[in-house]
Amino acid sequence: MPGRPGPPDGVLAERAQDGDTAAFETLVLRHQDTVFRVALRTLGDREEAADAAQEALVTAWRRLPSLRDADRFRPWLLRIAARGALDAARARAPEHPIPEGAEVADPAAGPAGRAVGSGLRQALDHALADLPPPQRICWILREMEGLGYEEIADVVDATPTAVRGRIHRARTRLVEALEPWR
Repeated sequence: MPGRPGPPDGVLAERAQDGDTAAFETLVLRHQDTVFRVALRTLGDREEAADAAQEALVTAWRRLPSLRDADRFRPWLLRIAARGALDAARARAPEHPIPEGAEVADPAAGPAGRAVGSGLRQALDHALADLPPPQRICWILREMEGLGYEEIADVVDATPTAVRGRIHRARTRLVEALEPWR
């Protein structure tokens, strides 16, 4: 990603493929928060998300030799994280609501503003939890992580057209669910 100090991801990934654990550690430090956020928003449980994020990073280390284009490390890592979180979400019992806490309410908003922000945040969390996992992960990667359609398609192993459709359906469902907040 541009603007990050140090060597680009591609250079670090190539070094890591050659056995440089410090290079991989730098990649982990650079991307662990994003991996965790994707897992948290997909799973809705901090402990499960931490486990899924850790498993994704371990899996990335083990699969690093299979990475063909080192410059594509970030989407490759996010694909591992997204698939792991989706597998965990599918494997468990009924959905847990996504917990509040990814963003903190603005204390300058005052008690009323914080209450409205908290209520809206909870409504969004519940609406996200109700989305089918493929729609949820595409929406999260687009709206919360800022990935483009091509990158998301690479992450979720779908076409950009399928990603657009999933995001459109997710947006439609979220708008309907959040209608009372308009």
